[in-house]
Amino acid sequence: MSLKSEYSSKIKSSAKSLGFLSCGISRADFLEQEAPQLEAWLSQGHHGKMSYMEGHFDKRLDPRLLVPGAKSVVSLLLNYHTDQLQEDPEAPKIATYAYGKDYHFVIKDKLKELMKSIHQEIGAVDGRVFVDSAPVMDKAWAAKSGLGWIGKNTNLISKKVGSFFFIAELIIDLELEYDLPATDHCGSCTACIDACPTEALIQPYQIDGSKCISYLTIELKESIPSEFQGKMDNWAFGCDVCQTVCPWNRFATKHEEPAFEPHSELLSLSKKEWEEMTDSVFGKVFKNSAVKRTKYEGLKRNIKFLSQNQ
Repeated sequence: MSLKSEYSSKIKSSAKSLGFLSCGISRADFLEQEAPQLEAWLSQGHHGKMSYMEGHFDKRLDPRLLVPGAKSVVSLLLNYHTDQLQEDPEAPKIATYAYGKDYHFVIKDKLKELMKSIHQEIGAVDGRVFVDSAPVMDKAWAAKSGLGWIGKNTNLISKKVGSFFFIAELIIDLELEYDLPATDHCGSCTACIDACPTEALIQPYQIDGSKCISYLTIELKESIPSEFQGKMDNWAFGCDVCQTVCPWNRFATKHEEPAFEPHSELLSLSKKEWEEMTDSVFGKVFKNSAVKRTKYEGLKRNIKFLSQNQ
């Protein structure tokens, strides 16, 4: 076994012991295929008001500009799938990834542990950890390293486990053994495109982010445009539709991460309780939750917009 191969195995083994679903490795290089796609997506305004997407264009496409001396991108998946649902079928819905503790905290701690184990088992390796917080095209890197393919719903999909997982990376200055990309298995299926409530999936593999319910309920800081009245499918924070209808998610299994278990009161909140939620209840139920991103005022705005649909 070569040294590169040995190091790669050690990293994958450590990742598994930390609870990651899977780990793949690709060479830190310029994302040639993604460059024109990203440029076109931005020029068409499909990023909506997410002006930060326009920044650091070069860094987004080349991790060596983000981490000098970078040789490898280690991509990791962490499962968050649950079959638990909110009890009141008429209550405003939140995406299942936000049921428990904010994934940024959970994953960052695991990534730091992984870096620690790399230092202990391999030695002086330099690099940075990333969880959705820097200009890194995580889905592209995960696809390059064989963890799945980017599906027609623009999510990373795995034949083995579906798509209910978070993606994170280590970008490090160590040469490793690189994995091969996965092949596309969407076939002729258009379930996600057909089911999207706001028709944000404008064609296979292309999303108009400015129409996506996740964008409208989280990223958009101003009023939700009236054109989406009656189209929000009762989502108050994020949306799971294009994942729920994906046939590959029949292979999704329940996560084993205690931090992702929902707050004891969250799933039992009735429609009325959501609509009358006070700032203090919001602070208690969503104390360490990703829902904090939209703030109390943002969640109230979303719920009010939904109630106008009825």
